[in-house]
Amino acid sequence: MKLHQFSGLIAGLFFFFLTFAPVYARQEVEMADTMRSEGKIYVIVGIILIVLIGLIAYLYLLDKKIKKIEDKLK
Repeated sequence: MKLHQFSGLIAGLFFFFLTFAPVYARQEVEMADTMRSEGKIYVIVGIILIVLIGLIAYLYLLDKKIKKIEDKLK
């Protein structure tokens, strides 16, 4: 997949979720309300952020290694 196709796909998904997010946000979810009232939602958000930061760091380091190998091959 070429870069401009990939960026178009990402933009399309972004606008899709941006359009339908308010529809889903209006629904009441008992589990989320309970976690929010007990303060546990912040633990979940923190864990999700840690996992995402770890994935981004891993991909960044992997990209650096791949670039180094590509430079050696040239």
